[in-house]
Amino acid sequence: MTEATKRDKVAVLFGGTSAERAVSLNSGSAVLAGLQREGVDAHAFDPKERPLTDLVDYDRAFVVLHGRGGEDGTLQGALELMGIPFTGSRSLGCALAMDKVRTKWLWAGVGLPTADFEVVEKESFSRDKAEAIMARLGSPVMVKPANEGSSIGMAKANTEAELAQAIEAALVYDSTVLVEAWIHGPEYTVAVLGEEALPAIHMETPNVFYDYQAKYQSNTTQYHCPAGLSDDDEQALRALAVRAFKAVGASGWGRVDVMRDADGRWQLLEVNTVPGMTETSLVPKAAAALGIDFDTLVTRILADAR
Repeated sequence: MTEATKRDKVAVLFGGTSAERAVSLNSGSAVLAGLQREGVDAHAFDPKERPLTDLVDYDRAFVVLHGRGGEDGTLQGALELMGIPFTGSRSLGCALAMDKVRTKWLWAGVGLPTADFEVVEKESFSRDKAEAIMARLGSPVMVKPANEGSSIGMAKANTEAELAQAIEAALVYDSTVLVEAWIHGPEYTVAVLGEEALPAIHMETPNVFYDYQAKYQSNTTQYHCPAGLSDDDEQALRALAVRAFKAVGASGWGRVDVMRDADGRWQLLEVNTVPGMTETSLVPKAAAALGIDFDTLVTRILADAR
């Protein structure tokens, strides 16, 4: 990081009003502390407590807002209009990546691998449609609100009745719900930093899937980095992650979640344009495997703000 960057007054944006506020507060506090340890003139900025117009007093912004209002392109659009350099993806990349349905449409359109799925809209859903969805996708299925993160609102459904119930629960969070064919196999994540994919991480949990509790509350979730893949598989996965990341217009830094199905094929799940950033989060774990410590990581991300 240049001396000029160190002299900049930096707003670390975290907190916000989304369902992921608690996670963002943890991530932002860690990023803020890391930047300050490196001598950066960094300050906490919670958009829930302050108007965005106060950002005119800052030279650049480090975005650590998860979920709606911080990861969906709306904040990024405001920063673009204000001419304030910021970390991570631009407004278009954030908006596309936040929407799981449009992400999957886009990936399918460019020939990238992702599991079969159906889309449910709130205004047209009725419980009897669950039968047709499960008939096409098979059982079980995964239900996800289209625009939530941290596995909020997600559920596995084994029967038509469970599917209808899971869709109704997900529709509390979003007017559009993704129903995805269940993938039988291990889950991985690949962090992207600039143009480079970091070492893959293999997540293992005794839970039904890698849910909110497994991510943030459990002491039984295991993270393996190196991920235990062959060199060829590791390189193929990293290359796929970079392609998937760029396909949605993401840039700067982020994370791509992937599973490997029973036939050994990679199946893309989603892109996170503002992943968790505590010192024990997945992106820092991957960076550490390359000898990049947390403070160096956050200053490197900040230096790429544009």
